[in-house]
Amino acid sequence: MKAIIKFLYRRVVLISVAIALQLAVIIGVILKFNNYFVHFYWVSLLISILAVLWIINDRSNPSYKIAWIIPILLFPIFGGLFYIFFGGKRLSKGEKLKMKSAENKMFKFVKTQKAVLNEIITQSEYASNQSRYIQNNAHYPPYANTTGEYLPIGEKKFERLKEELKKAKHYIFMEYFIIQEGVMWNSILDILKEKVKEGVDVRIIYDDAGCLLTLPYNYSKKLEKMGIKCCVFNPMIPVLYVRLNNRDHRKITIIDGHTGFTGGLNLADEYINEIAKHGHWKDTAIMIKGEAVWSMTVMFLTMWEYLRGVDEDLYRFKAKIRSECGNIATGYYQPFSDSPLDDEHVGEIVYKNLINKAKRYVFITTPYLIIDHDMTKTLTSAAKSGVDVRIITPHCADKWYVHAVTKSNYKVLVESGVKIYEYTPGFIHAKTLVSDDEYGVVGTINMDYRSFFMHYECGVWMYKCTPLRDIRDDFLTTLEVCKEIRIEDYKDFKWYNALVGSVLRLFAPLM
Repeated sequence: MKAIIKFLYRRVVLISVAIALQLAVIIGVILKFNNYFVHFYWVSLLISILAVLWIINDRSNPSYKIAWIIPILLFPIFGGLFYIFFGGKRLSKGEKLKMKSAENKMFKFVKTQKAVLNEIITQSEYASNQSRYIQNNAHYPPYANTTGEYLPIGEKKFERLKEELKKAKHYIFMEYFIIQEGVMWNSILDILKEKVKEGVDVRIIYDDAGCLLTLPYNYSKKLEKMGIKCCVFNPMIPVLYVRLNNRDHRKITIIDGHTGFTGGLNLADEYINEIAKHGHWKDTAIMIKGEAVWSMTVMFLTMWEYLRGVDEDLYRFKAKIRSECGNIATGYYQPFSDSPLDDEHVGEIVYKNLINKAKRYVFITTPYLIIDHDMTKTLTSAAKSGVDVRIITPHCADKWYVHAVTKSNYKVLVESGVKIYEYTPGFIHAKTLVSDDEYGVVGTINMDYRSFFMHYECGVWMYKCTPLRDIRDDFLTTLEVCKEIRIEDYKDFKWYNALVGSVLRLFAPLM
């Protein structure tokens, strides 16, 4: 009985019940006034028409527009209302202004690195163009005096993270989409509590939707009582107007401003294979040390100021870097973030630039392959030009409907020469791209609509850095346990499977 009561009081259950009750009331009202159905129909149709006109004139990606317009036209009675509730950018004008103000402040603290850009342009105009794009549009510059370590599996990242956290003297900043109590998080939390006792400034940001099923209600208050400062991004509320879009999908740890981590790993046990959720979990991360960590620090503090409503002198967090970043390394690192509040899809364009400029090969890992026409053309054009384009996706699905859409994109890619592989031991959650041993990205950006257009994301762009060959070698090693998808596989492909994939693709923006 206690277990049943505990389940009924879980926040996700309460929110679901509240929304279901609201839906029931709306349906009840419609049924009660069914004599006015014609009027309701025409009002709903008008709303759908206005929604379509709004989408057409929006500055969003054309494929994203089509993905919304088709369902609205197929279901005109509720399509427009559904878009109002769940489509577009859901932050209010006030919240957008608040976030914009925080981002504008960021520009003052992250300065253009003209000398570094000049160094890059002497080595490659292609590289300087890519770096300049990120600097001009994401407003984060490239850095030289930085070292990097590629972490090819979650267990490795976990060990390195604990080692570095224990060294913290001044501050620890952590921003994650998912945190879940268990071996991984509890081990980290023990370290954080010790660091608080030592006087270290410890701050946590987590996304409320990401943690809806993994953390108890008001967990942030529990952390605050431990002395850990905590902010929750975009708290879920039990009303029909659910703001599911624009989540904080970033995964960042910064230690004393000189050490930074990012990559695919959240703070939950499946990411380090303490539990087998979808077979063996393959994930990756990167640790950087040196000047480039400043961009990650500002990235975190910009979000912190927005959520906390505070105004801090960010430079006081930079002062602790200079005596600690003595490592001088070859290559260039450029941490960057992508915001859904503008119409500049930085993550998507960074990927496209790397694919378009590849001469020999492009190796990609992604848990989801839900791509639009433009990205499909980018990949297929590279393959048709003789570039060795290979993509690893999961064999075991975490969400069957998302995996069905991923698989529905295979055929056109394989027919054009793109090589697709599925990670047979389980689920690959890594988000990496490496090309020609010269360029690469490790971060949080999936190849799907949500990462490209809706979420706050981050990554590290690299040029001529030591970790790039490690990323390449790890990719080739991973291929040994992957199954290649061949065109022959589609000879016996059932028509109804193709139909299901086609239907689900209509709703790709919601996946």
